[in-house]
Amino acid sequence: MLSSSTFAHNLQIDQLLPAVKVSDYGEIVLNGKDIAFQSWTSSTLPGKVRIVHHLAGRTSAKEKNQAMIDAIKASHFNPAKYQTTTIINADDAIVGTGMFVKSSAEKGKVENPHSQVVLDDKSAVKNAWALNAKESAIIVLDKNGKVKFVKEGQLSASDIQTVLSLVREFTH
Repeated sequence: MLSSSTFAHNLQIDQLLPAVKVSDYGEIVLNGKDIAFQSWTSSTLPGKVRIVHHLAGRTSAKEKNQAMIDAIKASHFNPAKYQTTTIINADDAIVGTGMFVKSSAEKGKVENPHSQVVLDDKSAVKNAWALNAKESAIIVLDKNGKVKFVKEGQLSASDIQTVLSLVREFTH
C-alpha cells in the first residue's frame, strides 16, 4: 500500500523529513496584494496532513505530476486539516529562466492562497532530502509530519489514487 521508489532520496516511511531551512527566497506570503518572502523550515510541516510537491524549476518537472495537482484541487480537502506545500527548486532551472520561475511561483501562490509555496534558490531542500535534479517528487505527510508516501518521477493513476486515499484517511 505505501510506496517508495528506487531513486536515491533519503526519505523514509514513518519518519520525519530531514530538517532543512530555505532562507534564499523561502516561503511566499501574501500581504494584501503585496508578495513577500520569509524564511521557511521543514519544522513547520507538522500540524496538518500534507502533500509536499518538490519540483525543479522547469516546465517539464511541473507537467510531470500535473494530473496529481489537478486531482488534489478536485478533491477539495478541508483546509483546516490539509495543506499542499509546493517547493520549487529555482536553482534547478534552465539558465536564463530564473525570473520566470519566480514569477510563476508567485502567480501560483496568488491563485492558490491556501497552499504553501516555497521558492528554494540554493537547492537546500533537494540536497537535504537527496532528491534527483530536473525531477518532481510527491510526498504525503500525516499530521505529525511523518512520511507516508514518497515517489520521485511521474505518478501512475494508481499512485494518484493511493495519495488521495491516504489524505482522505488522515484527514478524517
